[in-house]
This record gives sequence, C-alpha cells and structure tokens, in this order.
Amino acid sequence: MKNLILAVAILTGVSTYATVNNTVSPITPIQTVLENGFQEVSLDKLPTAIVDALKNSFPSATLNKAYANEKEQYKLEISIENETKTLYADKDGNWLDAKDVK
Repeated sequence: MKNLILAVAILTGVSTYATVNNTVSPITPIQTVLENGFQEVSLDKLPTAIVDALKNSFPSATLNKAYANEKEQYKLEISIENETKTLYADKDGNWLDAKDVK
C-alpha cells in the first residue's frame, strides 16, 4: 500500500511540472515618433499629389519610407542610384525646405 501511495505522489508531482503554459501575451504595435513629430505612415496612404510630384521630379527614385506630422507635412526617404536622400513635401505635393518643416 505504501508503494501505491508513493507511486501516486510521484506521478502527481511529475504531471504538475509537465504542464505547459500556453498563454499568449498580446503584442502591441509601437509607432515611432521621430524628431519634429514625424510618425511613419504606410506608403499606400500617401496623398496622390505627393506620389505624382515624386514621379515628376525624381522619375528614377525609389520611395523607401514616408513619415507625416500633425501639420500634414511629409518626410520622404528615397533612393536614387545607390544614394539615400530625404525630401520634405506638403499634402499638395509642394516641395519644402528642411528648415521650413516644423
């Protein structure tokens, strides 16, 4: 009888440690706010005027990333011939000087 009780106690202890915790912690997306209050935006959410201005002014450029601030000014990171450049534009596709962006 002692052996039976001992065997049950051992099996109970082993099964307690063998359980797996399958809880999944939620992953919250982190949005990075850059200096000057710019926040990354999806490239497909850019105003058509900016996309058109980029195509007209820099036809061989590749748009890598886009950021927007509260004033609807856009910071665009583009690549031209293995060189990365940063451009600024307003929502109407007008190019802005970096010092004018607030």
